[in-house]
Parts: sequence; structure tokens; C-alpha cells
Amino acid sequence: MSISSCFSPTEEERNIRANDREYNLSYKYANNAIKTSKYNIFTFLPLNLFEQFQRLANAYFLFLLCLQLIPDISSLSWFTTVVPLVLVLAMTMAKDGSDDIVSDQKQLTMFTLYRLRSEKWMNVQVGDIIKLQNNQFVTADLLLLSSSEPLNLVYIETAELDGCVSVLPASEFDVCVCLCVYTCISFKDPLSLFALLLFSSSSETNLKVKQGLTVTGELEDSIEKLASFDGQVRCEPPNNRLDKFTGCLSLDGAMYSLDNEKILLRGCTLRNTQWCFGLVLFGGPDTKLMQNCGKTTFKRTSIDRLMNVLVLSIFGFLAIMCLILAIGNGIWEYQEGATFAAFLPKPEGVNPPFSAFLTFWSYVIILNTVVPISLYVSVEIIRLGNSFYIDWDRKMYYPKNDTPAQARTTTLNEELGQIKYIFSDKTGTLTQNIMTFNKCSINGKSYGGEQGVVDFSWNKLADPKFWFHDHSLVEVVRGGNPKAHDFFRLLALCHTVMPEEKKEGELYYQAQSPDEGALVTAARNFGFVFRSRTPESITVVEMGKLVTYELLAVLDFNNVRKRMSVIVRSPDGRLTLYCKGADTIIFERLHPSSKNVMEATTQHLNEYAGDGLRTLALAYKDIDLNYMEDWKKRHHEASTGMEQREEKLDALYEEIEKGLLLLGATAVEDKLQDGVPQTIEQLAKADIKIWVLTGDKQETAENIGYSCNMLREEMTEVFIVAGNTAEEVRAYALEKDMQKELLRTACMCQTVICCRVTPLQKAQVVELVKKYKQAITLAIGDGANDVSMIKAAHIGVGISGQEGMQAVLSSDYSFAQFRYLQRLLLVHGRWSYLRMCKFLRYFFYKNFTFTLVHFWYGFFCGFSAQTVYDEWFITLYNLVYTALPVLGLSLFDQDVNDRWSFQYPQLYAPGQLNQYFSKKAFIYTVLHSGYSSLVLFFIPWAAMYDTVRDDGKDIVDYQSFALLAQTCLLIAVNIQLGLDTYYWTAVNQFFLWGSLSVYFAVTFTMYSNGMFLIFTSSFPFIGAARNSLNQPNMWLTILITSILCVVPVVAYRFLRILLWPTINDKVSVNEKAVLPAAPRRIQPRRISTRRSGYAFSHAQGYGDLVTSGRFLRRTPRSRGIVFSHTDSPLAQAKPQLYRTIVEGEEPPQIP
Repeated sequence: MSISSCFSPTEEERNIRANDREYNLSYKYANNAIKTSKYNIFTFLPLNLFEQFQRLANAYFLFLLCLQLIPDISSLSWFTTVVPLVLVLAMTMAKDGSDDIVSDQKQLTMFTLYRLRSEKWMNVQVGDIIKLQNNQFVTADLLLLSSSEPLNLVYIETAELDGCVSVLPASEFDVCVCLCVYTCISFKDPLSLFALLLFSSSSETNLKVKQGLTVTGELEDSIEKLASFDGQVRCEPPNNRLDKFTGCLSLDGAMYSLDNEKILLRGCTLRNTQWCFGLVLFGGPDTKLMQNCGKTTFKRTSIDRLMNVLVLSIFGFLAIMCLILAIGNGIWEYQEGATFAAFLPKPEGVNPPFSAFLTFWSYVIILNTVVPISLYVSVEIIRLGNSFYIDWDRKMYYPKNDTPAQARTTTLNEELGQIKYIFSDKTGTLTQNIMTFNKCSINGKSYGGEQGVVDFSWNKLADPKFWFHDHSLVEVVRGGNPKAHDFFRLLALCHTVMPEEKKEGELYYQAQSPDEGALVTAARNFGFVFRSRTPESITVVEMGKLVTYELLAVLDFNNVRKRMSVIVRSPDGRLTLYCKGADTIIFERLHPSSKNVMEATTQHLNEYAGDGLRTLALAYKDIDLNYMEDWKKRHHEASTGMEQREEKLDALYEEIEKGLLLLGATAVEDKLQDGVPQTIEQLAKADIKIWVLTGDKQETAENIGYSCNMLREEMTEVFIVAGNTAEEVRAYALEKDMQKELLRTACMCQTVICCRVTPLQKAQVVELVKKYKQAITLAIGDGANDVSMIKAAHIGVGISGQEGMQAVLSSDYSFAQFRYLQRLLLVHGRWSYLRMCKFLRYFFYKNFTFTLVHFWYGFFCGFSAQTVYDEWFITLYNLVYTALPVLGLSLFDQDVNDRWSFQYPQLYAPGQLNQYFSKKAFIYTVLHSGYSSLVLFFIPWAAMYDTVRDDGKDIVDYQSFALLAQTCLLIAVNIQLGLDTYYWTAVNQFFLWGSLSVYFAVTFTMYSNGMFLIFTSSFPFIGAARNSLNQPNMWLTILITSILCVVPVVAYRFLRILLWPTINDKVSVNEKAVLPAAPRRIQPRRISTRRSGYAFSHAQGYGDLVTSGRFLRRTPRSRGIVFSHTDSPLAQAKPQLYRTIVEGEEPPQIP
């Protein structure tokens, strides 16, 4: 075969020569350098400022600063704008800089042993040969050449790719590159940003296995052989397909096919392998990891989007106010301006229209506080604080795995209080993904039940952690029943499990799915112990006797076949095909003689389905020797071909897997996580719709639905949308012409479970609801197949479970158990939403009230753009006097405590309906501010109009009026803050009274003689504080103004609670009551005839791996434990106590 035959002439391909940098550089392939930071030391300041001024509010204040530099326009000093602007820019700049900091790369380190030297990852080039050692990260996409392990195997952990994670401490990272014939380089580098995920724990992991070509395995670790290796690779161009690779290796005139099992991808970690060598195929941005790291959609909350609309509205409102005042100035100048010309002479050329034009821009400066420049910084602080509450919540900490809850983003907290739809994965999310062998059916008889635990002490190789409840099965097996022996022999032979024997008799199994591990462990305990394997054989200890079977073929599992088979030759020369798979698939291929056994087994399967167990059918057949020789020849031709390889193999598998004899069925339990039914019940009471999206078959999903109380037996009308043909499936597969009909039908149902959906379809379902329902969505999952769904939803939640960390890496929030979701939403989410809404309403209230007083004052100062407050009060109002009290409200307030939030899930409804902050609530806030500003201006103005001091010495002047107005304003907004606060803490009290104290301290200091003498032009209000605040009428005015400001608010709230109380009002009144003790809930056993279904892993198995290549005979090295299905922390965990929510009196609905 010529190397060009691997690809069509028009297909783009990559050409690589090992150890030939000059040749490879001619193609200008990307090197291994990756830039993950946005800034560097030179671009940080200009680039960050450019990004910040793209925000409308920041750009607006920069524009104001420019206006203030024009003397004819500005009536305020420059510092009134510069101080808040610089503070906001500096805080944002510090945050952006800290987020972008990455570790500096280590210096180049050289050493001469074996011509090796240290280098940085970024200097690796395509065609270099990399050496990796145990526990080191794979630095680029590599073709595996040789390894320290027998069979040219390596064990890798793929936390960054498909979620399987190992947890080991960090160490120094050395890798080695072989360049040309004479030079070898080894190098060190800090962790890649995309490979940095280490936890301290001692648990084992479900590792992946890769196997290199036998011919390259002969290179071993010989530097001379590796340096002289001149193989040429032609392969696919860079792409994001993690599960597929196509290429050819040309070496010494021979051609070798390359597939994904021979590729090590960047982001993986080498485990339990002393060393390995690999040829760099893709580097840096061309690696599959980076190809999958496309731009993540920036998620914004609905409140963020609303705020953008409101800010634009505020700009319009500001323009209208300035226009009104400018027109007023033009009219005043035309009618009254000449009267004041004697002591206010006009500059030459200034007429009423031009004066109005200048006044417009002057008022743009004065009324700038209506635009919230500090709003965005305050929002970020509030979100950060509420994120810390999630991180610190001990009630969401899972001690078994030492896993706390984590807020991986700080921008979405309040949206947790507005969720309407939850999309959940099943396996590992609702269930534990820990399989236990519970029952089985052998030759028409069912075994397993509630009897005592079986004693396996007679089997020295039994797993002590395996339990089974039926002594009769042990008696049948030990009695020599041939069908029982064939049953467990099949379980011991038909799999792709990799064994690991740490020492004599201590076996550990590493399987592609927990299901397979559970079945092989069951066979082990019943006397059929899978001991070891080579590509050509499987060794089993059968009832104490060592038996070696010749492995002729592995017919591997995939999602289409839904079954797996092995063909073996026993020591007596008998050829047998053993097959296991989904019962519906196996029953279609049975010999007619198995009819009676099939009927009995079907009945048992129905019983197992009633218990929610995952089932699997087992069958076998004897094969004729001559037929096997012919079939094996055709199988070899198909497996080595480059064109339509999978189709040809599937046809051969279908041909030989017919006429099977049924042995029986297995029933494996995938237990629900603790608290799942109660959590779903609570969320349903909060009117949150939960949809389960799973890749499992319909029967399995239905049983989990019943176990979770999503489905109930009284639901007699179960509407099933399904298709058996390509056209039917396409019609219901989210096609555009059917989307609305599918969504309409689903929304009419109480429960929605989508079965056999692909990861892409999961994301499409989420997008469908987002598009047409305009509701806030949350997706929760634990595996790599849930990533697309997690990214598509408004909120993504990852569960750090048995399937690894890929879902966590892509999520916005993460924790260890599904039951923590109710606390995340009903407590943290609801509080965050409540706090953010209160903050926004109060923030707009205090700023609009502050600004509108200026507006009313314009009608009494000839529209001259004079400020009603002291300039220093204008500068410090938002930064000092009102900043901390509102932050205290936004970080600590809660209407009811967490226990009452669980007791009344209906409290969650206002967030779903956007009742606390919306356009309507904003208009109400503006009207409230308008009323308060009228009171705060006209009451002090009327109280001081033509007024003298009580001693008759001085007439009240502008400075006294300004002091009175700003004091009334500050006291009034703080009283409003107190009315809005439900939950008082020492911090709230300190912030509130402390801010008022700071105001009076600063006021007396700035209005003192000393400040005037030092900075005469900056502090003109000399003596205003001491001369005014010692007058009783001043304090009476403050009291009257404060009362008039809050009376309408208090009256409205009193009438609302009295006449139209909400659920929040009712619960708040009863919050001090003692919650009743929760009765113990007993979950009744469900009796159903629905068939359960067993599903393998969604990934292709190890069939090709365990049968490929010749055995590289080396002395096995003692390694650490690879995987144990029973030695899991969760397997040993005792059930956690979970408080069941009481079904009390139904609380009234919100009007």
C-alpha cells in the first residue's frame, strides 16, 4: 500500500518526518507555544483602559471630565468627576490584572547525560520525540512510540478531555525531546493552564489505556534508536475530534495504520507508567485540546441585560432634564437677564440661545450622578461576596470526597434565584454510578433477594467487599451445574477489563465502565476469577483450577450494536462465542431452542425492572472450526483496511452473532444518590420544571424516573414520542419545522424525560427552551457528554462524581451531590436575587433623589447651573457616605432563614416572575425618588426662606441651605435603607451609623477655619456647620423632612401586608415559630411491569487494544493500584441522613 492511498488527493493532510526539523518547519506548522493571558507588562495599561472605556458609563464620565475642563461650561471642580472615575478604573484594573496573571515560565536548564537537556514546553516542534515520565502531563498531541510497560501500553488520565480524573500531588515536570540524529533535549515547564487540575486525595481512578505499534515499541528507551528513527507520518489536519484519529506511518518500506488508540493528547497525564516516548504530531493551538477550547460564550444575567436597557433610558432621561433646564435658562436670560447684568456682566457675544446651549452642557455635568458610574463596581463586589457564601457553605460540603461547593463564576449568582427549567443528566447525576451485582437469572431460574449475605470464604480469590443475598446460587455453582458454570464463565471471559495484581491474590480491575467491573467481580466471587490476559489469551481460575483460553477475536461494543462478544478456544479445542448485551438485541439473535428459557428470563427481567435494576442478557454458541478459519481471514482483511473499516466489521459481527443459546440475564443496581427524590420534590414545589436528558434507553430512564418520584403510578397517560426509522427520528430530533410542536407537547406534561439523546441534542433541547420560553435555564451533569448542555444553559452546574471533572471544568457552579442543588437555588440563589434587587432599587433611589434635588433647584437659581450641595459632598456621596450601608444590605440581608426557605419553596416564585426588579419596579423607584426629592428640596427651602437665626444675627444664606439639604438627604436615604433591611447584623449597624458619623466628622472638618485658611478656594463653606447645626429649627426641619419622606412608604407597606400579603410577608410573620419535626418517610416499593435496560459506556471499548500486537516480553514492574470497582470511597460510604421536608399546610400563593 502506498502512503498516498490513505487519503484522497484533494483532502488536506499533515506530513511529518521524525527528527527532521528542517523538513517539518517548511510546512510552517504551529509550535507548542500557547498564549493564555490577555495582557503583558507593556500592553496592560493601554489595553485595559481601552476595554474599560468601551463601557458606556465610563466613557460618559470621561466625556464629562473633558467638559469640566471648559471654564464657560463647568460649574463643578474637576475632582468631583476624577476621584470616582479613577477609583472605579483602578478597582476594575486590579481585578482584571489579578485574573490574567499566569506563572512565569521556568528558565532553560541544560544537562549532558545521554545528550539530554532541559527546555521549555513552548520550544517543542512538530516532529520532535518527547519523553514523558510517570505523573507528567502530555505536552502536545503525540504518536505513542514506546513505553516501559508490557504490550507497549501506557496508562493515562484524561481529566481535561473526557472527565476521568486521578488525584495525585503535583511534582516537577520533565519531558524529553529527541532532535535529529545526534541531539536529545529534555525540558521543564510549569503546568499548562489547560492541564492544571490536581487535588489531594488517595482514591484510585478509572484510567484509560493506550497502546503503541509493536514495531515502534522495539525502540524501547534507547537514545540511539530513537535518535535514528526516521518514520514518516501522514495524518488528518488539526481538528477537534477527541475520539477519532486517522493516519499512516511509513517505516522501512512498510505501512502501518494509525488510529486514536495510539495517540496521546495534550492535557492527559501519564499514570502508572515509568516512561514513554512519543512523536509530536500537533503542537500548541493545533492540539485537539486547544481546538476544543473555542470561545466560551460570555453568560450575562437577565438583570445585566435589563440594566443595560435602563442605563440607556437614564441617558435619555438626563438629556430631557438638561434640555428643560436649558430652555428655562434661555427664557430666563431673555426675560430677566438684563436685570442682573449690572453685577453679572455677560461675556461679549453671549446671547440667550448661546447661554442656553452652554447651560445644557453645564447641567450634563451637574446631573451626572443620575448615571451610575460606581454601579458596576458595586455589583461585582456584591456578586463576589455571595460567591464566597457558596464556597464557604459547610452544608454543601461532601466529606466523603473532601469536596466543597464551588462558585466558579461570580457573575451569575442572582440568576440562581430565577431558574424555571432544570435539565439534568441521569447516570452519575441522579445516580451514584456505582454498580452492584444484585440479581441474576440462570437457565430460567432467578437468584438474589433479601436472604442473608453469602459467605465466600471458600474462595480465596474472592473480593471481600462483594455482597450477594442468595445462598442457593453458591450451592448450584459449587454443585457443578453446567449452565451456572457457563454463565459465570461468560462473565469472566466476555469483557475488556484490564487486571492488575499488586501482589499474589490481590486483584484490581480497570474497566471502561463500572457495569463491567461489577460483572467481572461477581464472576470472581462465584469461582470464575479473571486473572490475566495477553493479546492472544485470557487466563481464568475456574473453581480453583487455572485455565487459559486462546482469544481469537473481540467483537467490541458500540452504541449501534449494543452488545459485545468474544470468541475463544478452550484447552480441549472447543470454539465458543460468548455474547452479552441489551436483552432486546440478544433475543433477536437467539436460536429457536431457547424459546422456553427466553420466556422465563423475560418474566425475570420484568421483575428486575420493577426494582429499577439495569439488565443484561447473556448467550453463547459453539462455532465450527472450518467456518471460523474463513471468518477470521475475512475479519483480518476488514480490520486492516483503511476504507469503510467499521462497516465491514459490523457486517462480519452480524453474520457470526446468530443462532445464540440463551444462558440468562444479570441485574445490576445503579443506586440513586442520597436525597434525590426529596430534592426533586422540593424543586417541583418551587415551580421549577425538571427535564431529564439521558443517553440511556427508554426503560432505564423510566425506572429512574419512578425512583426519583418524577413519574408516579397514578400517571396513567404516559405520552411517548419515539421513532424507529431514520425519518421518524429526524421528525422528532429537533428539526426546525417540528421544534415548536415538540416544545408545546413537552410543556403540557408534568414530567419530561428525553432518552437516547446525544450530547448535541442535549444542548439543542436547552436552546429550544431558551429560545421560545424566554425562561432561565439550568443544566446539571457530571460527565464529558454533559458539557455541551452545561455550556448552552444560562447556568451550568457540574457534579464532581465518578465520571471525572470535565463537567466541573465547564460549569459555573460545582458540588459533589445532586441534593445540594436545592440549597444552591432555594437558599443561595434566592438570597442573591433578593439582595441584588434590593441593591439596585436602593442605588437608583438614592442617586435619583440626589440628582432631582438639583433639578428643582434650577428653577430657583435662574437656571444658572449652580449646585445645591457642597462640591465635596457631591464627590463623597457615593464613594463614602452611602457606599458601605448599601453593601451591608446587599451582602447580609435575608428575608427568611434557610430552614424556612426549605419549608416554603413557594418563596422562590418571585424570582421566576421578576417581581423584585423589573422595568415596572424601576419606574416605581423613579417616582418614589421624585417624591422624596420634592420633599427634600421644598421643605428645607420653605423652612429657611427669609429666615434668621434665633439670635437675630444672621440671615440664612445659600451655604446654610446647602448644608441643610444635604443633611436631610443623607438621613432620609439611610432611613429608607433601614426600612429595606430585613436582617440586621452588627456589620449593618456599624456601616449605617458609621457612615453618618463619618459624614458629620468630615463636614465639621471641611467647614472649619483651619481648612479654609490652608485651602481657601477648595473649602469656602467656612463655619457653615457650626453656625447652622446648633439651631433648633434646623433639626426640626430635618425631622419633618425625614418623616414626610418615609410616611408614604410605611403606609403603603402596611396596607399591602394587611390587604394583599405575599407569601414572603406571611412567612416572615411566622418565622420565629418552631418548625415541626420531620416525620420519617418510607419509600414504598414500586411494582411495575416496565422493562429495565442496561447500557454500556458511551465510549468504544478496548477490544482492538487487547487483541493487537505481539507481546513485548519484559519483566513486569510493580505498580500502584489502577482501579478497583469495590475499593471506592463511595462504595464504603454509609447512607447519609437526609431531612425530609414536611408536607404542611399549603401556603397562600403570591397575588
